[in-house]
Amino acid sequence: KRSESPNKKQKMAPQNPRIIALFDVDGTLTIPRGEVVPEMVEFMKSLSEKITVGIVGGSDLPKQEEQLGDGIASVFPFNFSQNGLVAYKDGELQEVQTISKFLGEDNIKRVVNWTLKYLADVDIPLKRGTFIEFRSGMMNISPIGRNCSREERNDYEKIDLARDIRKNMVAAMKKEFADLNLTFSIGGQISFDVFPKGWDKTYCLQYLKEGDYDEIHFFGDKTFEGGNDYEIFSSERTIGHTVTSPEDTKEQCTKLFMS
Repeated sequence: KRSESPNKKQKMAPQNPRIIALFDVDGTLTIPRGEVVPEMVEFMKSLSEKITVGIVGGSDLPKQEEQLGDGIASVFPFNFSQNGLVAYKDGELQEVQTISKFLGEDNIKRVVNWTLKYLADVDIPLKRGTFIEFRSGMMNISPIGRNCSREERNDYEKIDLARDIRKNMVAAMKKEFADLNLTFSIGGQISFDVFPKGWDKTYCLQYLKEGDYDEIHFFGDKTFEGGNDYEIFSSERTIGHTVTSPEDTKEQCTKLFMS
């Protein structure tokens, strides 16, 4: 059964509304591609009584709901899916931007065709399906295919780390599509994201007005250069925190905001 999300947004203003903490999803609030545990939901609700809370994930909203529960866009003051290309404030949709609008269909086709040809020559022990997932704000590319099992995903990650399959593919794409001004971001265990420059997680910061917050904290696990949390983690506007698991997120937030 899918985790129940508290389906009402916070009614009360937090004690410190001028401090906001933004949270990545995978590896930060949940195990990779896993569902949030009830204790974490309770913790986040308690935290949102202390400070302003926002969620910023790379996946689309339906995937975010699978992981965090139905109605997650209305639970906390800010919810950003696809790095903020789909933005909610207080449960109301602010904007939707799309990669096909931005790049044009001919360029999308160029990327898709090249990717399929490249992946045909990548030799790994097994391949499944959904090698390219077209999302409204990005393309997600997976050499093994996104519909592999959890076990296959774990096995692939070991091979990928040993052989730099994703890193090498990203290097080749940067060369091939230099004219499109794209960003390539390796996240999770099996895939990487492709999107226009500036469409990383810093995209969501435009919704947090300079004068409204004294501190903007960001918590994420892929904060290394090339990871999908790196840009927002290292942004001048944020105080970045690297976490290793949902438990670590809880521990760091307790020390920072709950004591």
